[in-house]
Amino acid sequence: MPKSNTVATADGGQRRASFQRARSTETKRSLVQAAMALWRTNGYAKTTVADICRAAGVSRALFYFYFPAKEDVLFEVGLLSTRAAQNTVHQNLAGDYTVNAVIAKALRSLERSMARNPRDLIIETILEGYRQEQRILTGDRPDDVDADMFGELFAKAQVDGKLAKHIDVPHLSRLAQMHVSEGVRHWALGTFGERSFTDVVGRDIAALITGFNQQP
Repeated sequence: MPKSNTVATADGGQRRASFQRARSTETKRSLVQAAMALWRTNGYAKTTVADICRAAGVSRALFYFYFPAKEDVLFEVGLLSTRAAQNTVHQNLAGDYTVNAVIAKALRSLERSMARNPRDLIIETILEGYRQEQRILTGDRPDDVDADMFGELFAKAQVDGKLAKHIDVPHLSRLAQMHVSEGVRHWALGTFGERSFTDVVGRDIAALITGFNQQP
């Protein structure tokens, strides 16, 4: 086969693969959006997989291609919020920054997202996150989820001298994420009263960082 034909075939294959990936992403997004709209209106418990499929205009077989169960859509919703916060962190590391200020911006973006949803749905999302984490720890599902909200921030902060060199960054990040998850649950339950989620959880993580920095 002439070289030009080989290149054209390769380019065509890459374009088809790119199109298929984009279409797959769009279909998955449509399912998540349809589910969220139904959950906001009808509640999580009363919404079935069939309802989601009808709203998204897809077959049940296609739904199960992307999600093993309705609960996995709920988990995906939580991941989308985490990824949005990760993106906020990334954007705020381009110039001068302070660790606490970047954390506050990430938490604020998460709080805005939370405010758009019913609180019982937020609680279900957190509880499903815990269940999925348990499945990962017991080996029932692969650990292919990037849910590390502050990993990039803490790693860069350590390189930049804003965190002590002795700090175990992955461990600190896991603890900070635990504060976020529990903070979301307590905020949704109303235990923060008039205090904002960003203020309460931001202070908790700041205290955590201070303690880690002071360790020998």
